[in-house]
Amino acid sequence: MSKQDKKTYSNGNNHQLRWGAPGTASATIAAGLVFENVSHDYDGVTSVRDMSLSIAPGEILCLLGHSGCGKTTLMRIAAGVERQSHGRVLINGSEVAGDDIFLPPEKRGVGLMFQDYALFPHMSILANVMFGLTNMSRNEAKSAAMGALGRVGLTDYADDYPHALSGGEQQRVALARALVPRPGILLMDEPFSGLDKRLRDNVRDETLAVIRETRATCIIVTHDPEEAMRMGDKIALMRQGRLVQHGSASDLYNHPADLFAARFFSELNQLEGRANSDGVETALGLLPGDGLETGAAVDVCVRPQGVILGRPGLCGVPGRIRAKRFVGEVELLTIVVDGMTNLLQARVRAGTPWEQGMDVSVTTDPKDVLVFPR
Repeated sequence: MSKQDKKTYSNGNNHQLRWGAPGTASATIAAGLVFENVSHDYDGVTSVRDMSLSIAPGEILCLLGHSGCGKTTLMRIAAGVERQSHGRVLINGSEVAGDDIFLPPEKRGVGLMFQDYALFPHMSILANVMFGLTNMSRNEAKSAAMGALGRVGLTDYADDYPHALSGGEQQRVALARALVPRPGILLMDEPFSGLDKRLRDNVRDETLAVIRETRATCIIVTHDPEEAMRMGDKIALMRQGRLVQHGSASDLYNHPADLFAARFFSELNQLEGRANSDGVETALGLLPGDGLETGAAVDVCVRPQGVILGRPGLCGVPGRIRAKRFVGEVELLTIVVDGMTNLLQARVRAGTPWEQGMDVSVTTDPKDVLVFPR
């Protein structure tokens, strides 16, 4: 197949080119990154508040939160594109930004990949990838850039321009350009947000494989909790400029620090409860709750998949199915339960016998019950 045929097949028929051979990305020496009590503001409006966070060499951290919570600002502070108003940034234990020092981006050993990829439209794909290799001879830079393009499967497009590539292919070029100088730290700002869902999973998995091969420390900014859980060794959840919780995906999902963190990772049925010596009294009966002061008012959250249905008259509380919706592998049920202000949402495997209008008994799976002080 000729190069022109490959272009037509790729861009005309929505077929994505294969990535390069695994294990061929150039490795780097990973660097540790530390934020110490970092704060930042834009014209008096605080964007990051007293943020302390450590990322180990070679670790992939997903910086997670809603738009405007300070994720991108923190990443730009790490890169040296923004300067914090308070606190310090350290790379491998050396201060790169503080009260008396501020190293520019090019002296930090940090690669930055922007959300819109920021490719130069007037430059070829090869020239885009070579752009930051100023400390090499032209032949060395070209060889390194072609190697990076080979790993992302785009050597045949080296002489083309960004407009000739699809969004997914432009993302690959941006990745190659960020990695070719072999940075110790790679910063990626929502790198997959511009891709359609069919393409996103594949590009994300391939990108993660390339990052693992390079062994670089990596921060990935995202607002998608599933993406954070799939990609990150650790997750740092932010809200209004502050760190809410930092840990593994399992930590944040199973042991959320508060109601905000719990809601970020799953849908929840929320109901009121009151603690006693045996657990928490709720409209769904006595639910588990340890370490609570007797009589304390609490918020109880039950994940939809933790709602268990049985025949009427069995253990649990009575309910009636108000609605049923088929969504593929699962069915979503809406249930009326006496004493609950809101309708109870349940998620069950498709093909179960429950139908709209049926009376049921309702119990819960303890692992899907979360309790927070009111």
